[in-house]
Amino acid sequence: MAKHTQLTEMLAPVVESMGFVFWGLEYLVQGKHTVLCVYIDHADGITVDHCANVSRQLSSVLDVEDPISQDYTLEVSSPGMDRPLFTLEQFQAYANHIIDVRLRMPFDGRRKFKGQLIGTEQEDVVLFVDGHEYLLPIELIDKARVVPQFKD
Repeated sequence: MAKHTQLTEMLAPVVESMGFVFWGLEYLVQGKHTVLCVYIDHADGITVDHCANVSRQLSSVLDVEDPISQDYTLEVSSPGMDRPLFTLEQFQAYANHIIDVRLRMPFDGRRKFKGQLIGTEQEDVVLFVDGHEYLLPIELIDKARVVPQFKD
């Protein structure tokens, strides 16, 4: 978690100085392969050129600061329709949406939840699943994503 915080503090100001919203990042270590995925957003949408420009800027900062000791791949992306949720503010903004949540450790006997996001309460994410309301502490959430809803 310390690496995640360090990278966020380093990269968010760069993204925001370029006129984009720093949505969040995922630092994924999978065996010998490490991926740093930075999500950016903008009210007018995100293009491939936006991602490429931000990637160049972030690469420069990462080359100078060198916070990641092993080889890694940098990806810059829009959060997309199945956007990951990282902060309490993001969870609150997507109240009434269906989300998938995976926890770092079991809560009430389970690690995976899929249900309607009610909102937030202090440091908890409030989720309605199978007729039950759960208050999931945000620090226990490993991953959370909005489930895209398509209308006929």
